[in-house]
Amino acid sequence: MFRRTAAATPSWALVTATLAIIGAALALLGVFGGASLPERAGPPAEDVAVERTVLTPGVIELTLRNTGPDPVRLAQVFVNDSYVAFDGADAPIGRLASETVRLDVPWQPGQPYLVSMLTSTGAVIEHEVPVAVATPPPGAGFVGLMVLLGVYVGVIPVLLGMLVLPALRRASGTTVRVLLAVTVGLLAFLAIDAVVEGIELAGGSSGAFGGASLVLLGAGAAFLALTGVDRFLRARDDGPATGAALALMIAIGIGLHNLGEGLAIGAAYAVGELALGTALVVGFAVHNTTEGLAVVAPLVDARPSLWRLVGLGLLAGAPAVLGTLVGATADNAELSALLLGVGAGAVAQVVLQILPALRIPGRGDGAARLLDAPAIAGVLTGMALMYATGLLVTG
Repeated sequence: MFRRTAAATPSWALVTATLAIIGAALALLGVFGGASLPERAGPPAEDVAVERTVLTPGVIELTLRNTGPDPVRLAQVFVNDSYVAFDGADAPIGRLASETVRLDVPWQPGQPYLVSMLTSTGAVIEHEVPVAVATPPPGAGFVGLMVLLGVYVGVIPVLLGMLVLPALRRASGTTVRVLLAVTVGLLAFLAIDAVVEGIELAGGSSGAFGGASLVLLGAGAAFLALTGVDRFLRARDDGPATGAALALMIAIGIGLHNLGEGLAIGAAYAVGELALGTALVVGFAVHNTTEGLAVVAPLVDARPSLWRLVGLGLLAGAPAVLGTLVGATADNAELSALLLGVGAGAVAQVVLQILPALRIPGRGDGAARLLDAPAIAGVLTGMALMYATGLLVTG
């Protein structure tokens, strides 16, 4: 009798009933469990993070977020030990809520400023502006500059790197295999660099939304998403990934990486930490040209059309344009850390797609077919090449 009843009950009904019971139990626990515990001893725990700083003539605007468990009320603000008047944050800032505070400060370009915010309980929260630089005003000129910067550091270098395809087609099979190993080294360096930069950015953020764990979250999500794309392409092609499919995966992975890189570039420009000029353009051009090589390496035996090649180049490089725009306007460390993690996870997944192409047919199994001297030399060369060209990128 019990088996008949269980079999007759729809699965959706069982899932709904289970979720309802769990939800009700959690609600009761929240209402009665919290009331049964004593209140916390000691002063309120106050923590405020500065998420964005905007400098206009005579004014410093700070976007504050309460990352602590208790509401925070600002009582006084000092800049370089001098009391200043401020507008905003009239009411207490609730947990995870944000407020914009406007400080009347006749700041001077190039000078450092220390903002000390005194709360109603006497706690002091400090924020440093290392070098005061006017925040670029939004407008057509600013948008055009960010688009141009994204094209210079993303689109043009990748397309230039793809010009080596005709030369690759004349290379021997061993040479192509070594170049694929170089591609693995390039991408591995990109992934490691993105993780390190993302964790560094997350360390300087408020931590309210996960801090460094955002990098891992973004990397895991991108890795799984591209794995799903790979499975779809394999099912469609009824077999292992073709050269065209592998090039598409590489372009997607590099594009996601360039999105995070563009975000960091735009944010650095907005706060005056990026010096635009010939050195920056040439440095990024040389550095990112190697990404174009990575895109076309699997296409040696394929004959894609010119428009397809252009599309792959734009897929890999154009996200840098979007990144510079968002980074210069939002300047959000959490978003930058998340997207850098996304780029790292995407690139890591692409590396796994390329590794089978490094195997030597008919030579043993496992590492004997993969990690021979030419392949190892290619990987190390790719990593060294990315490191060396990265030294040309000056801020």
